[in-house]
Amino acid sequence: MIDLRLVPAALAVWVAAWLLTGSGVAWSGPATWIAAGVVAAACLCLTATAALLHRAAWPTVAHAALAAACVLAVTASAHVQLAGRAPLAELAEQRVTATLTGVVVSQPEPFSFAQGPPAPGTGQYRWVLAARALDARGVVSAARAHVQVLSSTAPRYGATVTVSGGLRPADAGAAETARLAADGASEIRAPPSALRVLDTHRTALLDVTDPLPAQARGLVPGAAIGDTTRLPEDLAEEMRATGLTHITAVSGGHFAVVVAVLTLLCSSARLPRPARVALVALASLTFVALVRPEPAVLRAAVMAAFALTGVAIGRPAQSVPALAASVVGLLVVDPWLARSFGFVLSAAATAGLVLLAAPLAARLAPWTGDAAAFALAVPLAAQAACGPVLVLLDPSVSTVSVLANLLAAPALVPATVLGLVATVLAPGLPALAGLVAWAASAATWWIAGVAHWCAGLPGAMVPWLGGPPGALLLAVLTAVVLWAVLRRAPRPGWPESWRTAARSGLRDALGARRQRLSRARFVAIVAVGSVAVLVVVVAVPRLAARSGLPADWQVAACDVGQGDALALRTGPTSAVVVDVGPDGPAAGRCLDQLGVTRVDLLVLSHFHADHVGGLGPVLAGREVAAALVSPVPEPAANAAATGAALAAAGVPVRAARAGERGTAGALTWQVLLAGAGEGANDSSVVLAARTAGLDVLTLGDLEEAGQADLVPLVGPADVVKVAHHGSAVQSRALAERVRPAVALVSSGRDNDYGHPTDEALELYAGVGAAVVRTDECGTVALVVREQEVSLAGC
Repeated sequence: MIDLRLVPAALAVWVAAWLLTGSGVAWSGPATWIAAGVVAAACLCLTATAALLHRAAWPTVAHAALAAACVLAVTASAHVQLAGRAPLAELAEQRVTATLTGVVVSQPEPFSFAQGPPAPGTGQYRWVLAARALDARGVVSAARAHVQVLSSTAPRYGATVTVSGGLRPADAGAAETARLAADGASEIRAPPSALRVLDTHRTALLDVTDPLPAQARGLVPGAAIGDTTRLPEDLAEEMRATGLTHITAVSGGHFAVVVAVLTLLCSSARLPRPARVALVALASLTFVALVRPEPAVLRAAVMAAFALTGVAIGRPAQSVPALAASVVGLLVVDPWLARSFGFVLSAAATAGLVLLAAPLAARLAPWTGDAAAFALAVPLAAQAACGPVLVLLDPSVSTVSVLANLLAAPALVPATVLGLVATVLAPGLPALAGLVAWAASAATWWIAGVAHWCAGLPGAMVPWLGGPPGALLLAVLTAVVLWAVLRRAPRPGWPESWRTAARSGLRDALGARRQRLSRARFVAIVAVGSVAVLVVVVAVPRLAARSGLPADWQVAACDVGQGDALALRTGPTSAVVVDVGPDGPAAGRCLDQLGVTRVDLLVLSHFHADHVGGLGPVLAGREVAAALVSPVPEPAANAAATGAALAAAGVPVRAARAGERGTAGALTWQVLLAGAGEGANDSSVVLAARTAGLDVLTLGDLEEAGQADLVPLVGPADVVKVAHHGSAVQSRALAERVRPAVALVSSGRDNDYGHPTDEALELYAGVGAAVVRTDECGTVALVVREQEVSLAGC
């Protein structure tokens, strides 16, 4: 029997943690104490009621009381932590420049908005600082919050450092209180000696794997210690498409391998039970420090601790109670784990394996044999449990995940074990470690080959409805299929008549069966089968290749040739659109591709033809709520034609004014400049917008004077639409003031103006921006997933 008694408490705690760490409710204030009081009163009432009820009702009351007590614990924890975060959060909202001192609590990772590694000299590293001291506005105070830092240098994990920069608010529900961009980090105290030793092993592993092929340089460290910094981008994408990313995401599978190998060695050495438990516990702690305590690692480590405790007292722990207790304990310590996709996927995969693998294997075994049934049931269970969560990250469903995991399974243990052995040997015996790493590369070669082959199969990724509706739909469909499969007891397997037919000859059996079929039924079966094959072979691949842009895009630069057209997402089918490109259907087609059927605000920066010429196709078949245009009607003919087109479509129009603000869905915007200069270009409407945690700045076609006027009005931005298609007239002061992570340049291929110029490209690359050009990439989009930003379409 599976012990589910702790599951209600774990689910209740998860829901409470999700609500407590969200936005829009003042949980850190009186509301928290009111909620805590209600829960505490409920606990007392339930305890008192238990004494009055019949003994048979006591278990139900006990479960309710336990769940209420756990919710009370996570509520109190969230209140204390939110109160500690509040001062820093307020300063971040005010975008104050501050100096923070704290400990580096995440492994710095190379970061780039564009695909692939950062360009030389423009590298950025992203990491998390556990701030302990804050110096802002001349006042030094204590701090208790995590801050996400983007810096040009990578500090050592566990070091105490000082960073300075402008604080910015984190996304709603983020585990970090604020974000900070810094030029570098000054180390004031080295990491503890144990961490320095482990860092030596991590670095030495990268050194001994450096001569290996590209796949091994990325996969051997990835399978051993979760280091994916050198994983080729094409291989990473193929592993995502085939559901093999768990190989480089250290979690329960890695712990199972480590514990199993150590247990086998201890048994071979005939060590007593206390020594075995102590050795495995020490090795597990060392492994956590080596791979870094990420959410999935913490979940696996706590479950391993429960298992070791069970072994120590002679009562092995059951998986479901251990998982539920791990969830409760970790969410009480850190309620923000409830919103971590890594933690959710780790817990869901474990729950799927524990609850579904055995029943599925029991129903497959009569047909496939025990070994094959278990091998097939494991990826099926994991896919069923994780599928709805993965849809939230990427609105598509992998049809080859089970096959890929089945084929890659034989190489997982060798890749992990040999990689860890190479990690242990690398600092002292690099030559021997290199040989072991080379042996591990044979296993990773097979994994890379499986990922490449499966990703290339027709219909490997099928588009799916995105967001919570898509996740709910897939969860319901999965539940229906599982109910249909599991509601009956395992069947005996292949009918005896089929086995006899197989032994006597499949051809004779099929011939006899066909004779019993009427001609009409035979034709119907052939027709249905042909249609199914046609759908799978033709329709599915075309549907999958319908669009190269993900459904959850946030900022999109449309390829309209020599012109501008930018879309900022405000909802599933709505956007703010800035400019519509030159005459032609390009801008309208781009919005169709993005799924935009409503334009909450249409901003026309100025009336040059390359910014307003494509207005007709954008208005056709699309609802436009309002339009904001340049207050300078130059050229007059274009301004008049634009006004007439907007009036004919019934779109309310007003001239933009500097300082004007508004909202559209979750997006907020402000006009920084409008009509402030001479001529159409310098009269461009300059818009600053914030969406999905990204600060976006659109510069229209500002010339030198307009950009100079803008410098004192702006601060750092994540994304900048570069002025005038990347012409040579660019303000260095503005670029250095804004220091964007991404610089979008909209220009036509082989245009007569020579846009974008080398001067503009070098200027923005020099301030650390990833320069993205529509003349090279076509339409591109920025995607924000789990606080990570990536570029699609290039």
